[in-house]
Amino acid sequence: MPREFRRKDRVSDALQRELAQLIRDELRDPRVGMVNITSADVNRDLSVAKVYVSFVDQDSDEDRKIATDVLNGAAGFLRSQLARVMKMRTTPRLKFICDDTGKKGAYLSALIDRAISADDKRGGEE
Repeated sequence: MPREFRRKDRVSDALQRELAQLIRDELRDPRVGMVNITSADVNRDLSVAKVYVSFVDQDSDEDRKIATDVLNGAAGFLRSQLARVMKMRTTPRLKFICDDTGKKGAYLSALIDRAISADDKRGGEE
């Protein structure tokens, strides 16, 4: 019988949980602000992890880029803290990537709502 989850998936989930807690508790840089880790993707040999993040309180693209650069600068520190907590043979190198899917989804939802309301107005005129 095949396994339900591969080790890579379990490590990704654990990495996501632990990083969220570490960033909240250990990282004290005001440029980062509130961070949501949307997903973590670990490669097959568990050596590199791409961590997708979104920022709650950062509206401009420049602020999000600065916050992502700060996280990438703190990747070594966060990796050492992960190694202490997760007890793995090797801890993946971390690469933070800004994830704007939530913002894009809200924009598309607003466009759809606007199109529906325009359609309702036009339907009432005929």
